[in-house]
Amino acid sequence: MIPFIHAHATHPDWRMALALAAAQIDAQRAAHARAVKAGAPDFSLGFVYFSDHYSAHADALLEELNTRWPGLSWVGSVGVGVAASGVEYIDEPALALMLAPLATDSFQVFSGARPLGGKEPYTALVHADPGTPDLAELIGELSGRTASGYLFGGLAAGRHGALHIADTVCRGGLSGVGFAQGLPLLSRVTQGCQPVGPVRRVTAAQRNVVTALDGEPALDCLLRDLGIELDDPHAALPKLRATLVGLTDGGSDLLTRPGQFGTDTRVRHLVGLDPGARGIAVADLVEPGMQLAFCHRDVQAARRDLVRICSEIREELEPATEGADAASGPADPMQRVAGALYISCAGRGGPHFGSPSAEMQIVQHALGDVPLVGFFAGGEIARHHLYGYTGVLTVFLQPG
Repeated sequence: MIPFIHAHATHPDWRMALALAAAQIDAQRAAHARAVKAGAPDFSLGFVYFSDHYSAHADALLEELNTRWPGLSWVGSVGVGVAASGVEYIDEPALALMLAPLATDSFQVFSGARPLGGKEPYTALVHADPGTPDLAELIGELSGRTASGYLFGGLAAGRHGALHIADTVCRGGLSGVGFAQGLPLLSRVTQGCQPVGPVRRVTAAQRNVVTALDGEPALDCLLRDLGIELDDPHAALPKLRATLVGLTDGGSDLLTRPGQFGTDTRVRHLVGLDPGARGIAVADLVEPGMQLAFCHRDVQAARRDLVRICSEIREELEPATEGADAASGPADPMQRVAGALYISCAGRGGPHFGSPSAEMQIVQHALGDVPLVGFFAGGEIARHHLYGYTGVLTVFLQPG
């Protein structure tokens, strides 16, 4: 496998944005054409992410992609913003493209109209409409239909409809692309929240209402962890509005180290209080035995955790370079990366990290200028979980 090629552009007219991106793609294809002559596969799969400013033109956009690059399969999604290596376009008209030269038997595009079939995929990229009924259950079911159980992706996010692409424009449901086991990739989840209290065990709950934590009234635990009293609503309400809940199943660790959520932790909104029952309402189904911690979004914690996952990917690739010839200089393990996808929460990005394109610049600084595209989603998918306030980074590797 040779490196992917990618491009991105912004313009009020989607046609102009696509033309600008296509010019970048065409400029990169000369080197690829030489590789094809040497026996490498031609481009077969395209990723397209576009901001919701182009939602009304999604069908025309896909038709133009097929015209410009016939024979490619296309997957992607609309988002409140799109991303590329070192760049974010949030709440502005933009698109990002990436073309991958994969063997055609190494992937399978799927949607509600064209379910996964034939050989079981090892893993899958998934895009979904957040309004799909029983979405969490469908994600879990799809996870069970892959050999690894690992999914990665995100929920479409747009003010004019949650559209996603799988060789057609999909409205509702799930779509994406399954990958065969022989296609090497690495994927990591980065969290963006900091616990503000101890890890507690849910001891009484009914659906989304938690009434007891560690055998105590859940509301009392919340107030104690936040250091507030309901008798002083002026001081209490701002803290309550800023509070989220980290949840994990009973068999998983909520924290991987002090003050840092593990990758199985799902962050959910605190949606209500029940003073009569001394309970709290959470935007998810909660069962006794789960672990729970109250948390706040934290820029520094998010920055550290993003650097951590990039470092983990670099470290995992280091063994492949241990035998490099010292005389030729140090080998960069990121040269094995053919391309990457980064799907981040719509509440992250530069506005959260403190400056324009700050989140993607952190990734670029850590990984180098690898081909990368992605979008800012209404929820993130990793393994069999649906997340919030996270980033999901997946890199496709050269065989080695």
